[in-house]
Amino acid sequence: MTQEMLEMGPAGAKVLSVFDFDGTLTRHDSFVPFLKYAFGKLEFAKRLRLLAGPGVRYLTRRLSRDELKARLIAAFLTDAKEEWVRHKAAEFCGLHWTRLMRPAGLASVAAERQAGSEVTLCSASPALVLKPFADRLNIKLIATELEVVDGRLTGRISGDNCRCEAKVRRLEAVYGDLTQYRLRAWGDTRGDHELLAAAQDAHWRHFHPAWRRGRLRVTKTLARDAGVVPTATHPVEGSSENHEQPTINKERTDGPNSD
Repeated sequence: MTQEMLEMGPAGAKVLSVFDFDGTLTRHDSFVPFLKYAFGKLEFAKRLRLLAGPGVRYLTRRLSRDELKARLIAAFLTDAKEEWVRHKAAEFCGLHWTRLMRPAGLASVAAERQAGSEVTLCSASPALVLKPFADRLNIKLIATELEVVDGRLTGRISGDNCRCEAKVRRLEAVYGDLTQYRLRAWGDTRGDHELLAAAQDAHWRHFHPAWRRGRLRVTKTLARDAGVVPTATHPVEGSSENHEQPTINKERTDGPNSD
């Protein structure tokens, strides 16, 4: 973090370091591989066929990403025991940690903790699935919550899918006004734009190979009396215009569970 970035936050403020999970700290999505592991290949394939129609509607833009994710959760987790999901998530974390996690990302999380920052994951994936990963990283977790009634999942999301503006709202619900922090953020998809725009120190695909990063221009504006909050994001492909927005790297690989 440069001195200029630090000076954008309030003097003496605590550093809040926020990491997206899927695609940022991991090499790829974790939720669908978790479902395949938890249910087994045959049952996974059987249930996935039920999503063929919604998948086509998503690809033809007749179904939103949030709606497709809701269908995915309903197809696999309706009436599943919460404790069973927790158990499978712990197994999945233990078995897939090495092949799933990016070493550079793990080193960065460790460095933020060692520096005394407040560190959290902020992800669109279900909190039930990511809890073992957050515990192993020894950091906090903010993620999509699944509705549970009498120990069983209903197949519905509780509250908002934790992506886009919802990431900022969820962080504010836990930490209060984000402008009181020196906010650092790491992300890799459209679902992270608002989070990155809220940060004084934003990192786009920071742990990806350089050739995959591309570019992204994020617009920021002053609001709430002080600090920086997001208003819009503008992908830039080869633009040479001299705008005054900060620039971070970008490549589109969004999927239905993108963070």
